[in-house]
Order: sequence, then C-alpha cells, then structure tokens
Amino acid sequence: MTYVKPPELITAMVDAGESKIFMSTRDTLIRAYMAGAILALAAVFAVTMTVQTGHAIIGALLFPVGFCMLYLLGYDLLTGVFVLAPLAWIDRRPGVTLVGVLRNWGLVFVGNFAGAFTVAVLMAIVFTYGFSTAPNEVGQAIGHIGEGRTLGYAEHGLPGMLTLFVRGVLCNWMVSTGVVGALLAKDVTGKVIAMWMPVMLFFAMTFEHSVVNMFLFPSGLLLGGNFTLLDYLVWNEIPTVAGNLVGGLAFTGLAMYATHLRTAPKRTVPAARKRAVKATASPTA
Repeated sequence: MTYVKPPELITAMVDAGESKIFMSTRDTLIRAYMAGAILALAAVFAVTMTVQTGHAIIGALLFPVGFCMLYLLGYDLLTGVFVLAPLAWIDRRPGVTLVGVLRNWGLVFVGNFAGAFTVAVLMAIVFTYGFSTAPNEVGQAIGHIGEGRTLGYAEHGLPGMLTLFVRGVLCNWMVSTGVVGALLAKDVTGKVIAMWMPVMLFFAMTFEHSVVNMFLFPSGLLLGGNFTLLDYLVWNEIPTVAGNLVGGLAFTGLAMYATHLRTAPKRTVPAARKRAVKATASPTA
C-alpha cells in the first residue's frame, strides 16, 4: 500500500476541510444525505448479524463496510467534518471563516439526518410488512437499543449524562481516526484497512455515534420503542453530538495539527554532547 506520512497527511486533512467549506449547498446536502443513508444500512446489517448469530462481535466486525463505502464514494459524515473543517479555519486558509465552518456542520447534520431517517422509514416497512404486523426480531432489537440508550442514561441523572458525553468523545476519537485513515493511503486496499480498524473498535465498544443514532432512535420510535422524541434528543442526540465534536477535534484534528504541521522547535544538542559525538565519529579516535 502507498503510505502517506503524517506531515503530508495533515496537509491533506487541511486541504479537505477547506474544500468542504467552499462546497456548494446542493453538493454538501447530497453527499451528507447519502452518507447518512449508507451508514444507516450498515447499522441495520450489523444489528441483523448480531441477532442472527448471537454474537455482538460479528456485527462490529462487519459494520465498517458501510463506513468504507461512503468515504470511498466521497460522501460526508458530521463526525468527519467536525475534524476536517475547523483545521482550515485554524490554519487561516484564505476566505475560510468560522461562519463557513458552522454552515458546513449545519448542512451536513441536516443531510445526515435526512438520509438516516429515510432508511429508518424504509426498514420499518420491511420489519413490519408495511406496518401491518408487529416488528420482526431485528426490529424489536433496534427498538430496545433506543430504550436502553436513552432511559438507561436518564435513570442515572447527571452521571448518566456525563457517561453519555464521554462515550460520544471516545466514539469520534476512533471514528475520526477512520476518517483520517481514508487519507493515509492512495490505493483502495490501504484505505479500507486504515478505516476498518478504528471504526470496528468504536462499534464493538458501543460508543455513541451521532449519525448512527439518527437511524437507531427514530427507528425505535417507529417500531414502538418505549421512549419519546424528547428522550432521544435530550438523553442521546444532543450530548452525543457535543461529545463527538470534542473527541474528534481534540484527540485527532488538533493533536495531529499541533505535532505534524505546527511542530515545536527541535531541542538543541548540548555542546558537550556534540563534542562526544564528533570524537566518536573521528577515525583517529
């Protein structure tokens, strides 16, 4: 695989962030819509495999297929632009403003939600034969996910909210590493391998991903889950979005930017150390 070294990688990340900020509204929405829809289908696939096999690790191993597909096709997730777009602003690229960054985030959020919700409706029809019967086994499992990951946090009050936020942070630390993985190689095989590993980790650890949740929780409501829209927004989506933003930007974007693009001056070698190295290298020594 053609490996892109970190100093070149961070430049590619800033370039990608800049291009996303200047992208047209139409293209931003289309790409975000398709990303949300494909990731939602991957979530259905992972839950289905988990239910059928009885082993959650199988679902985690297979879920990254959707993530790889959408990034190879050039689509955008909110968790990805949380990392890339701000770097162009921090790097002071010409014409890049904070308003432009926020505009990009808002459009991608809307597009991701629309795509994920579309798949939620379509799969609810599949799970219930057009809402004529009770949800099948996979549909019931998705409904219970929504209950456990809203009311389950609410039962613990503020500690539950903190846990939810931290799981959002950890999630996008890994997912944004997968986003960067798409730039780590120049061939498809290398890109897929680099993306697969961190995304599998996040899904296996059941961290909170805002776009995956845009599918899971509306699906749960459509399939009769025992929670409300307000429960979903307050006890999952809003804290998850905040956690995803902090985790991706702090642990991936800013960390790589600081050490690979805005590197600190190298330490000077003490004079005594220089003399010792010179003497060791001398033939007469």
